[in-house]
Parts: sequence; C-alpha cells; structure tokens
Amino acid sequence: MIKRNLIIPVLIIFSLLPVNAQVKKQEAGLKREVTLYNPYKPSLPESKKRSFLPDMNDTSKVRPDFHYDVKTSPFLPEYTISPIKAAALLPDPLPKLYKSYINFGIGNYLTPLAEISITNERSKKGSLGFYARHFSTNGNVELDNGKKAFAGYMDNDASLFGRKFFRKNTLEGSLDYSEKTRHAYGYDPVFSDYYPSNKEIRLPYTNLGAKASLSSLTLDSTDFSYDFRGSFNYFTSEKNMYQRKVAVSGMMAKSYNEFYIGSGVNYDSYHFSDFLQTPSEYVASISPFLKKSSEEWSFKLGIQALLEKDMAAFTVLHVYPDINFNFKVVPTYINFFAGLSGKLEKNEPMKVISENPFLIQNGSLYKLPSTSHDLVITTGLRGNTGLGGNYKVSASYSLISNMLFYSNIVIPDYLYPKRGNYFSALTDDVELLNVHAEMNGPINDNLSFNGEANLYDYTMSKFQYAWDKPDWDGKLGLKYNLRDKIIAGMEISVQGKRREIVNGDYVVPAPNLSIPAIEDPRVIMVMPDHFNLNLSAEYRYSKILSFWTKLNNISYRRYYEWAYYPTQGFLFMVGFTYSL
Repeated sequence: MIKRNLIIPVLIIFSLLPVNAQVKKQEAGLKREVTLYNPYKPSLPESKKRSFLPDMNDTSKVRPDFHYDVKTSPFLPEYTISPIKAAALLPDPLPKLYKSYINFGIGNYLTPLAEISITNERSKKGSLGFYARHFSTNGNVELDNGKKAFAGYMDNDASLFGRKFFRKNTLEGSLDYSEKTRHAYGYDPVFSDYYPSNKEIRLPYTNLGAKASLSSLTLDSTDFSYDFRGSFNYFTSEKNMYQRKVAVSGMMAKSYNEFYIGSGVNYDSYHFSDFLQTPSEYVASISPFLKKSSEEWSFKLGIQALLEKDMAAFTVLHVYPDINFNFKVVPTYINFFAGLSGKLEKNEPMKVISENPFLIQNGSLYKLPSTSHDLVITTGLRGNTGLGGNYKVSASYSLISNMLFYSNIVIPDYLYPKRGNYFSALTDDVELLNVHAEMNGPINDNLSFNGEANLYDYTMSKFQYAWDKPDWDGKLGLKYNLRDKIIAGMEISVQGKRREIVNGDYVVPAPNLSIPAIEDPRVIMVMPDHFNLNLSAEYRYSKILSFWTKLNNISYRRYYEWAYYPTQGFLFMVGFTYSL
C-alpha cells in the first residue's frame, strides 16, 4: 500500500512537467497566475474486488448413445459332486451336579427328619451312591375314652447302589435296608383299665435286600433287547418269624416283520422259619406278547400263564389275558384306549404292613393268600387339553378273588384278652367298578395344578361292605413357582365315608336249642367323610442352600385311620437342605 501511494504522486509530477514548459514559452506574451487554495490530496475511489476463480459449473452436456446386441448361448459349466458333512448338534450345557445333599427338619410331636444322599459326578463309566433317611414321631394322641396313648412311629431306610455302563448293556445293583416301627396304641374305649407300656405294644419290622440287573442298551427298536433281574429279601418281625424270598426274572424282545415279539419269564421262591410251620411257596410264570403300532393306532396281544404253589401245598394254574388297543381319534387331543388284563398279587409281609402294620403277632402275617385279579376290563380317553396340560378319563370293571380287608379283634377274655388294637385279615371275592378322572396343567406362568377323583362300587360275596374302603375320594394340588426361587404348594384331599368291622371273622353258629344264643360280637362302625389340607413352602437362598416348611393334617374333623385309631393331628415342620 505504501508503494502505491508513492507511485501515484510521482506520476502526477511527471505529467505536469510539459505544462510548465509551455507556460514558460508563453510568458513573453501572456502572463497568468494560478492560485492554489488547498494542497493537493490524491485519492482513489472505492472499488469492489473481483473474483477471478473459475466457474465449476459445466454448461455443456454429453449424452452417450450406446448400441449393443445380445447373443444367447448355453453355458455348461463343469462341476463335481462332493458329500456334505453332517451338521454337528451340540448339546446344551449340562447343569452342574452336586455330589451330595443333606436334608434336616424338626416339627411338633418331637418329629425329626434327617436325609443324606452321596453320589459321584457325571461319568461315562458308571455311578455309585449311598442314600439314607430317618423319620419318626414321638407324640401322644387322645383316645375316645379320654386317655392319651403313645402313637409314635419310626422309619429308617438306607441303600448302597451302583451302575456300570458297557458298550451294549448296563449292569446295576443295590444293597437295601428298611426298618419300620409302629405301636398298637388304639383300642376299644370300654377298656378303661388298660395301661400298656410302649415296649408291650411295639411292632418292629425289618427288611434286608439285594438286587442286581443286566439290561441291553438298544438305540434301534429292531435290535434284540433284554432285561434280566435277580433279587433276595429277608423280612422279619420277631426273632422266630421271618421270610426269605429269592426272585429271578427276565424279558426278551425283538422286532420281526414290523411286529414286536417278546416274552417275560419270572420265578419267585418263598421260604419261612420253622417256627411258622409253613411249607415253601413259589410262583412261576411266562408271558409272551405281540405288539404292532403305527402313527394312528397300536395294539398288544399277550397272555400270562402262572403256576402258583400256595401255603396249603396246592399247585394252582392262573391264566390272565394281556390285551390292549389304542387309537388316536383326534391326534394329540383325544386318544381312545381299551384293555383286557389280569394279575396275581402276592400278599407279602412288606406289602401288607404298608397297608396295616397292626396285624396280630401270631404268624398270620406270613400266611395270607394271594389276591387274584381274574379279569380287569378298562376303557377310556386321554390326551392333551389344548391348554398345556393333560387329562385322562377311564372306567374299569374287575373280578377279584381273595381281596384283603382288616378287622379289629375284641375278645374280653381273662386268659388271652384282645382289646381291639390288633387286627386280623379277612378275604372276600369282589366285583369292583371304578370310574377315574385326572387332569393337570398350568394356570399361568407361575401357577400349575393337578387333580384326580375316583368313584368306587363294591359288590361283595360274603361281607355286607368293603371294610375301610371309601365310596369316593379326590385330590387337588396347586404349585406356585416364582423363578425357581420361591416354591409353594397346597394339596387338598377328600374321601367319602368308610365302614369298619370289629370281630369280622366271627362266624354265627347254627341255631341250637340245647345251647343258649350268644350275642353277636360283630360291630360295624361308620367313619364320616374327611377333608384334609396340606401346605408347603420352600425358599431357595442359593443353588446349594434352601429353607422349607410344611403344615400337614389341617382338618376340621378328627381322622381315624382304623377303628379306635385316631391319627396325630396338625403337624408343623421346618428345615433346610444343603448341597455339597
């Protein structure tokens, strides 16, 4: 800018030089004076700066014009066929298994519960474990005569078991121990002077057992399959009374021309102590069968031929059908089934004491006849409810020989008195009609239910009623599960009235004018219908520790298990489970 200001004045001075020379030439004839009032101040007008950047907008347009022809010709590429590898299906991650757990609880009536289970972790070679459980009560109950009797009982169970896996079969075995103790505390309330000690009415039962089995691992139903088992049991109730049982059984089957053909064999042998003076017994059977099935139906044709040598040393042949048929009326939702069958139910001591442990201790427990279900006809419907659950509705008609019932013994004799706290076993031929219904399923994401109901109609041959058998019963259970953290349950059970018999084995003598009539000692007692409520809850603090509580026998009416036998009432228990 400074240079610019200097150049402009210099140019003006040079431009004025000729003018001064002309003036000097004219000074001779003409004299002029110029008076300058202000100093000369050169200035430049403001001007806008012009942009000399190039314009990037191209106004010219080029329109390409293409001309092409397409000539089609087949393309035959060379290819080779290579096998596709099978997709690898990876299993879901297995949850962690804990090798053992303990469960401990305590409740009223001085009721302890202790349970322990120890097993190895997952193994492809086999498994080995031990299980033990103790449960007992030590409370008293009030009888109808106002007296309190000791009604405690005890159950001890232990089992050592193992399993070995081979390439084509599995070998299993176990050693088992079971001990049950009961007290015959209930008796006829007319005996007001009866004060038995706990030792006097104590009923101990012990069972030792061993089992072994060898079964096939068949992944294809067309392969030959088998399952062989053997067992030994030693049961005793008194030092002079015992029973030994040896059992061997097997099942073999194979698919042939779209039929599944097989047969089962079984042999049970029973031996008794010399004190019982009972001959040995055995049961041998064979049961061939033929099966066939499709997506819509299936059927089974079979028969069981059974040879029994009973306690009277008689050999009896039993033949039972084994036929059933299934048909899908509406697949998944309505399935029809029907069957024709039968079975022989051996009244072994362990089975009988699970029903009534108060039988008189005279050896009759080991001499009970077998119950034969000569014919059982069954039909019904089952399937999915469509709401996430299942249902079953059925009806059955059975012809039963030597069905077991129980009667109190009351004999007010001074030498060998019986006051009603011990029982004798009775048998009768029965026709039984049973209508059964059951259903289960979810109510919502956290709540589910299950329920069942039965109607019974007994037609007796000898007795007036089916002693201790209700006309109907039912059960309803609800289970609440909140994210496997809080689990609660409720079970409601109801049953109709029952009839009990006292001195039911008494035989009315024929009329005799020379002998005075004796009053009939038989007494029929009516047990009213009964309602019972059980509640349970569990809080899982972690995967290894949880706390639980149970409230059982919540009822508005006192319940009698047998005549003269009121049961313990409300039972409250708390405990915890810990996994190791």
